[in-house]
Order: sequence, then C-alpha cells, then structure tokens
Amino acid sequence: MAASLAAGGAVGVPFNALYEAIKHVVVKTKMFEPLVEELRLKIKALKPLIDAMETCNRALGISEEELGDLKMQMEKGPELIRKCSNLSVWKQTYKKYKYSTQLLELQKSLQNLLLLLSVQQARDGKLNLVATRNIQTVVQRVDENVAALRQHQEMNVTNQVRRISSTAIQHIENQGGVQNRIDCEAPEPPRVTVGLEAPLMELKMKLLKNNNVSMVVLTAPGGSGKTTLATKFCQDEEVKDIFKNNIFFVTVSKKANFNLIVQGLHQRKGTEVPTFEEEATALKWLHKYLKEEGQTPVLLVLDDVWPESKSLLEIFDEVKGPNFKILVTSRSQFAGYGSVYPLKSLNEADAMTLFRNSASLGDGSSSVQWTKLITKIVKSCKGHPLAIKVVGKSLRGQSFEFWKKREMEWSKGDSIIDSETEVLLSLQSSFDALDEKGAIIKECFLDLGSFPEDQRIPVAALIDMWAELHELDKDFLAVTHLQELTTRSLADLVTRKDAVEGDEYYNEHFVTQHDLLRELAIYQTKLDPNKQRLIIGNNGDDLPKCLREQTDRPIKPRLLSISSDGVFSTSLHNIELAEVEVLVLNFNTKDYAFPGFVEKMDNLKVLIVTNNGFLPAELRNFHLLDSLSNLKRIRLERVSIPSITKNPLQLKSLKKISLFMCSIGEAFNCSFQVSHAFPNLEEMHIDYCNDLVELADELCNLVRLNKLSITHCPILSALPEEIGELENLEVLRLRSCTDLAELPSSTTNLKKLNFLDISYCLSIKELPKQIGEMSSLIRINMRECSRLKALPISICDLENNLEEVICDDETEELWEPFLPRLNKGVVRAVEEEFNLTWLQKF
Repeated sequence: MAASLAAGGAVGVPFNALYEAIKHVVVKTKMFEPLVEELRLKIKALKPLIDAMETCNRALGISEEELGDLKMQMEKGPELIRKCSNLSVWKQTYKKYKYSTQLLELQKSLQNLLLLLSVQQARDGKLNLVATRNIQTVVQRVDENVAALRQHQEMNVTNQVRRISSTAIQHIENQGGVQNRIDCEAPEPPRVTVGLEAPLMELKMKLLKNNNVSMVVLTAPGGSGKTTLATKFCQDEEVKDIFKNNIFFVTVSKKANFNLIVQGLHQRKGTEVPTFEEEATALKWLHKYLKEEGQTPVLLVLDDVWPESKSLLEIFDEVKGPNFKILVTSRSQFAGYGSVYPLKSLNEADAMTLFRNSASLGDGSSSVQWTKLITKIVKSCKGHPLAIKVVGKSLRGQSFEFWKKREMEWSKGDSIIDSETEVLLSLQSSFDALDEKGAIIKECFLDLGSFPEDQRIPVAALIDMWAELHELDKDFLAVTHLQELTTRSLADLVTRKDAVEGDEYYNEHFVTQHDLLRELAIYQTKLDPNKQRLIIGNNGDDLPKCLREQTDRPIKPRLLSISSDGVFSTSLHNIELAEVEVLVLNFNTKDYAFPGFVEKMDNLKVLIVTNNGFLPAELRNFHLLDSLSNLKRIRLERVSIPSITKNPLQLKSLKKISLFMCSIGEAFNCSFQVSHAFPNLEEMHIDYCNDLVELADELCNLVRLNKLSITHCPILSALPEEIGELENLEVLRLRSCTDLAELPSSTTNLKKLNFLDISYCLSIKELPKQIGEMSSLIRINMRECSRLKALPISICDLENNLEEVICDDETEELWEPFLPRLNKGVVRAVEEEFNLTWLQKF
C-alpha cells in the first residue's frame, strides 16, 4: 500500500513534475539558492524510492489512494520554483519572505511523505503477513507447489520495496532529513564556537552552584547561539563529571509531546520503551525514575521551546528537585518558570573572530584596505552570530570589488535582512509566533522601528503613541505589551530597580532593541500594502521608494517618522497628510525648523520631537501647530522651551505635554500664558530640566490639570503658593527636586489629590501642618527625605484613608507614633537598590 501513495496520479505524477522542474532550474535570485539546493537534494534522494514504489504498485495491482494534501502541495511546487527563479530585483523585498516560507512548506511536505512512506512500510509488512496467513488457509485446496511459488514471488516484491525504501530513508537521514524517533543524546557543538566561554561559566554558576535553582531559561532572539551554548554546556567536562550518563537533550519546537520525551528517556536508559496512553502515566514513570536515581544528578535540556509548549514547563515544574536540573532554550522568557539567563550579542573582538572563520580568512594579516572593509562589514552584522556566519559564508572566495559592493549596499540603508534569507527567517519566526490574540503586540513591535538606530526609546513616548494608535488608554497597558515583547526576546525593557510598583511612573523606563530586530520591524513595515507606517531614514531626504515613485494613489500613513541631521525640506507630495495621527521627528542639530507640511496634518493627535544632540535645540515654526485642532499629546526632548513661547498659540485639544531634558529658563514667566495656550491640559511632565528654578504662578490657572509631575530638577527651590488652586489635581510628583525646601501651605486645598511623591527631596524639612485635610490622599512616597525630622499631628486624620506610605529606614521611624492608628502594613520601608543601566541614556 505504501506503493500506492507514490504511484500514478496520487503522488507519482506531481512528484515527477517537481523533479523535472527543479532538475533544470537556474535560480537567478541568490537569496533562494540554499533553500532550492536543499530541496534538490531531498527530491534526488526520494526519486528512486518513488520509481520503485510505482514499479511495485504495477506488479501487485494495488489501487491508487491517499495523500491528497501532499499531492496538492507538490502540484504547486513547479510553479513555485518557476517564480523563485524569475523573481525580479524590485520585487525581492516584498516576495522574499512569502516564497521562502512556501519553499520551507514544500520541504516539510517531502519530509511528511518520507515519514508516511516509512510508517506505511511497516503497516504494509503487517498487512502482507495477515494476507499470507489468509492465503495459507485458502490454498490448502490448491496444489502445494503453486501456493509456495506465489508466496515466494510476493515475498520477493515486498523485500525489494523494503530494501529500496530502507536505502532511500537512510540516504535522506544522512543528508539531514527527518528524525523518526526522539534521540535524547546531546549533539556535539559546532567545530568553531566564539564568545561563549563567559556565558558558559555564568550558566554553570547559575544552574550547578545554586541549589535553589532547578530550571534556567536561556533566552535570546533567533540565531543568537542558544542551542550552541546548550550543547557546549552538555559536553563540558565539569558538567559530564557531575551528571555522567544522565544528560538528556530534547528538541521541542512548537508542539511539545511530554509522552514522547519520557519515551526518549526510557530509550536512552536502555530499557524497554513503553507506550503511554495518558500523560499522567508518563508523569508517574518520570517520578519513579527520578526516585530510583536518588542522589544521582539528572540534567534535561529542552531546546527551542516555543510559547505554545509552555504546558511542558508546567509539567516538569511539578517534578523539580535539587538533583534534577533543567536547561531550557527559547526565544521567550517564560516568567515564573526558573531563572532567566539572557544571552547577549557578541562583542567586537569575538564578532571579528567568528566572521574571519566563516569567511575563511584565517588569522593572517590583511592589507589596510581589506581590514577597513572587513571591520565595516562585521559592524553591520550587529554582533548577531547567525548574521555573521551567513554573511561570512556568502562573501567567502569573492573578490574585493564584490565585498566592497555589498558593504556599500548595507551602508546606504539596505539591511542584511533584505539580502540574507536565513537571517530573516530566523528572526521572523519570533514575530510570527505572536498569535491572533497578539495582533496589537505585533503592531507595537512594528512601531519600535519609528525611532533611530542605537537610541533608547522612552516608554513615555510609546505610551503617548499607543494611547491614540491602539486605544491603550491606561499607561500600564502599554507597559504590559512591552513586557510581552521582552519575554519574546523582541525588545528589552530597562527600568530602575528602585521603581515602586503601582505608582505608574514610567518616565525613567526605556526600551532597547537589537539593531537587526529594528530592521525586521522596518522590513515588515515595507510589506504592509496599506502603508500605515512611513519611516524616512537617517538621511532625512533619502526618501523610501514609495515616495520617489509617481502614483495616482496617495499613501495614507497613520504614523510618520522622519529622522534628519538638519532641516527636512522635501515635499511629501505622495502622502495624504491629513491622515497622519502620530508624527515622530528625530534630529541632531542645534537649530531645527518644523517642516511646512505639518500644518496640513489635520488629524494629528501625537507629536514626538527628539533632539539626539547634547544641547537643547532651538525650535522654529512651532506656531504651525496652532492649526492642529486634534493634537492631544506633545513630547519634547532636549528642546529650548523659550524658543517655542515667542509666538502666541492655542491648542484647545491638548491633554498632555511632556518636557524631557529641556531648557526652560524664564519661558513660563514671560508674556506666554500657559492657561490660554493649553486651556484643557490634564497632564504636565517636566523631567531633568536643570535650569528650572521656580514654577510659574501662571501654571496654577490650568484648572483641568489632574497630574503634575516635576522630577530631577535639581535647582527648583519653590512652588507657587497658588498651587492649591489646581482643584482637580490627583497626582503631585516632585521626585528628586533636591533644592525644594517646602510645600506651600495651600497644598492642603488639593482635596482630590490621592498620590503625593516627595521622594529624594533632600531639602524638605517639614510637611504642611494641615496635611490631614487632604481627604483623598491614599499614597505617599517619602523615601530619602533626610532632613524631615517630624510629621504634623494632623497625619492622624488620614488614618482611614492611607493605603500605602513608602519610606526608607529613617523616615519609617517618623511614623512609629502613628502606627497604632493605621492599618497594618500601610507604612513600609523599601530597601534601596541602585541600577545605573538606565543612566546610559544620558
């Protein structure tokens, strides 16, 4: 019956058509060469098996049946091969991933065919045995010699099929084909590994030296070397000395099969392999096995675990113990299951070593020209091991001119992802793993490409963007999406360790991203037929192809990002500017003018302006915003505020303004009336503005303001006495304003205030005497108020309202007289933890 699967119209005809198509094709597009070559090898190995099956089918007279899906897949093969071979250069960006995925699906179909043939071979053997026994019963009435002859002929045919099938299957397995059973033997690491010595040592310290850690999740984006490090760990002499023959290595991928893994453990131990009908039975055997091992340590490596296989970790978490160590490699972090170890990119020296090996350059010296060229190419790989190896192999043996051409392409903005399919597929799989429920998270990932390379992305900016683009109206919702991207190794969320949960202070949170992941986001943006995002790169006037072409159909992006070293003067004639909702402007100059087309953005809701230089920049043409009736959020970073208050304007829809590391000076003390300019403002954030001395009285006329956050303004010495007029204020944050000596007495008029943050206000000596009149106050953060020596007696009036008071050890002592009247646990001291990683932004 196995013969029937391949013969005639079932698979034989489409397979032979595919064989002829791939035998003569010449692939013009370099990116598809490795995929097509692998297909060629698999089909070449399967060809004799298919032919033999057809011969046997005719000999046995078996009908054609089964394999409908595989037949359909193979019928599409010749057309797919033709498309790959004729793909024009201008279509490569858009068709590359689609065709690469289809080629992989075709490979998978051939592997499934091989599996099915091997399984049905065993089935056919049993059916033949049954048939033979039935024949023996019938032919007792027939001449004994005739029956023996027929049986002999049938056995010859069956043996022929088995012999050819076995040879072909072995041939494909030797060429990297499918694996028919779970093999728990740890594979050998690659012959050359670079940059893994320190991670290996740290991994051993984490998993072997700490009895409290039984599971470690080794995580990083695809192609970062996780599996290589795991194999080196298994082959390490110290590890082998500890675990001896109890080292098991299982590749899990998307679909986990716990029963099959336990069967693999059986097999490695040399015991009879049982069939587990239920998961509970397999789990019972695993418990028994670990109990029998007793004090003998066991190491299990679960390689390439996808989010869909999370249930597997839950099961193994039930049997964890000090002598049962589990190492998981994954692109996801699986929070709550073991300790996470993120594998970092290669440093410059290790990246160079790996590249020279991959390109077969050896360790010999090169000319100055070659050395400079090699350095530039290695730098473009961003320390990503797979990218380094793939690029190195693609350049191996090529001329200096060819190397220079490739480097020039990458330096002009072309990505390695555009030219190397293997790197794209490796990174793309993490993006594709986000299911339908993660559709918004996918969108959020693509938005990260709107910010410049090698710059930290402020979480506060993303909060503003996503509130309008994705309707994430609560700040913490944006942060949860960033946490999900972090667990999937698609981004990294950097926070201060002393951040207090629940205070929703995200102005010191930042996102970092590997450059190749950013390029993946931009690549995916290009594929979007609706062009919801338009990213104009670092050169500003170097426009994307969609803007250079003349077309009758204008582009309607919701998000427009422009990065420029100076004035952006290009006319965006192909863009329906009225459709833009978020505008991100990045520049690096001391003088920047808003482009004239800004005033045409009638639907603009969010404006993010970032100066990546060292000094605050003068902004010109700020008055163009006066016509934007839908503008709700503005974020300015490293901008001179006096330069934007020279001309009167009114933004009636503005709800939030954020000033980060800006120069404020006397901006709000001049003729500029904030309450007139922003009559409906609800949030104001002023962070790291080093020249802010006093908060202008005019700000107290912002009667709709419900959140005022002024942090890290070291020379701010006083707040206006009229601050009590902000009758709708709910949050007042004065964090790290070290010169601020007191809170005005009118602060007690803030009847809606529910959160007061005066942490790190080192100069405050006392709180307002009538603070107890602030009837809505439920949370206070007063860490490191070192000059505060006593609390006013009116604190007692807050006893029924206070839910949390955050202190350090010294300020906690000030609350001791009031503790009997407060609910247990309201006052708590938070141990100081310093994490200076976030300071690298500055």
